[in-house]
Amino acid sequence: MVKTNDNNGGSPDLEALRVRIDELDRRIVELLNARAEVVVEVGRVKQVDGTQIYAPDREKAVLDKVGEMNKGPLPQRTLQAIYREMMSGSFALEQPLRVGYLGPEGSFSHMAAMRKFGASIEYIPLADIRAVFEETGKGHIDLGLVPIENSIGGGVIDTMDAFADNDVHIVAEVLVEVHHNLLANCSPDEITMIASKPEIFAQCRNWLSRSLHKVDLVPVASSAKAAEMASQQRCLAAIGSALAAELYGLKIIFANIEDHVANTTRFFVIGTSRPKPTGNDKTALMFTTAHKAGALVDVLNVLGKYGVNMTNIDTRPSKRRNWEYYFFIDCEGHIADANVQEAVEEARGHCLELHVLGSFPKATEPV
Repeated sequence: MVKTNDNNGGSPDLEALRVRIDELDRRIVELLNARAEVVVEVGRVKQVDGTQIYAPDREKAVLDKVGEMNKGPLPQRTLQAIYREMMSGSFALEQPLRVGYLGPEGSFSHMAAMRKFGASIEYIPLADIRAVFEETGKGHIDLGLVPIENSIGGGVIDTMDAFADNDVHIVAEVLVEVHHNLLANCSPDEITMIASKPEIFAQCRNWLSRSLHKVDLVPVASSAKAAEMASQQRCLAAIGSALAAELYGLKIIFANIEDHVANTTRFFVIGTSRPKPTGNDKTALMFTTAHKAGALVDVLNVLGKYGVNMTNIDTRPSKRRNWEYYFFIDCEGHIADANVQEAVEEARGHCLELHVLGSFPKATEPV
């Protein structure tokens, strides 16, 4: 029985509750280390049979199972975040992972990578999206993380173009809610310039016009570069992530200044493996159509014929011949599913070329 304190109306004694928490913490640490011992054995098995350390299908299965077991009061996202960090530590025990992202440190890609893979792996900032693809394809890094589309700004051109020139696969997708913050080491009335990416200025246009319309905007290559500049120039502010504020020693003067609260960026994790089906997957296709009227419609009709639901379509010039385009399609299902496989094979007959960029677990909510 928990000891009560007569002086506070019969509520549990604070010290007694802390003793209970300490005991629970002891048991949790014991169980975590017991789990880690099994993880070490798993790593040895993977090294013998050559199995990839990062298995997106297994990651999804673990997180789904944890969600089913959770009866509260701990929020689902909190519990999943805890397990993501545990899996991050597991990677370090099995075999340290190297994940490349569009740098520099403090970029939104860096933030997305850390939320996806946790604090126990090695992160490699790279100069541009093409470098992420190239380093992944060459095996210099285990995985790469690249932005593919923003809910406000649309598709990311550099990522789509890189798929046409590199032999890598999509192994996972990540959704990240994008919150822009005004970062500086001075008071708002001292700010004379604000630096950030042009796309970020566009996403904060209304707030800037209302709050700091007389301040000069300085476009730079990345929000992280803007944060670095703000750390060195007192009257210059940056628009960037909370991670950038932490890394560059800046204060968040105003938080969440984006015009649309639902602003979300979707990222792809790229690698060389092919995840197994989970029952809730997507498949990404890239193709060029034959030179005939209605060829694209023919491809889409094939998907409909086999009950394959298309969730996204985008297009880019092939850069090989004038007026030839690559089409990028996301659809529900895994390439191992019979209907998806049959649809893809029939669609090839309407295409000059067709590539399966990957089948991967569907992201259902932001990390």
